[in-house]
Amino acid sequence: MPTDEIPGRALATRRAVADIVRAAVLGSYGVAGFEAGIAERLAAGFVDRQPGLRIRLSDDDLAIGVRLRVTAGLPVAEVARQVDSAIRYGIRRALGREVGELRIRIGGLDESPGTQPPSGRSHRDVGSSELADSGSDVA
Repeated sequence: MPTDEIPGRALATRRAVADIVRAAVLGSYGVAGFEAGIAERLAAGFVDRQPGLRIRLSDDDLAIGVRLRVTAGLPVAEVARQVDSAIRYGIRRALGREVGELRIRIGGLDESPGTQPPSGRSHRDVGSSELADSGSDVA
């Protein structure tokens, strides 16, 4: 089997990019789904696109914006980092190009079976001496 690369171009449609991003996002741990308002959901239904997902595609730039719901009780920053990594890897692997701009917004938290939403109880202030005595690093 020849290993020489054949020069040329590949064309990826906005829909193909959306499918790659959708699979990467929904396959990420902690993502409950895409988040969109009623107006965006209605508009997306007319033009057949995923609500909560925006893609700007040009010859030299690829910009992606996603708005997500995250499972309550999980670290939001870690879920966002995982989604970022999954999208960039999926695009790089499928299309051989880099994502120029990637915006991830968290639109809400979803309670899944077995998780409890944060309680409204007040927490007492923990003094620095208590933290120092516990062995935690205090900055």
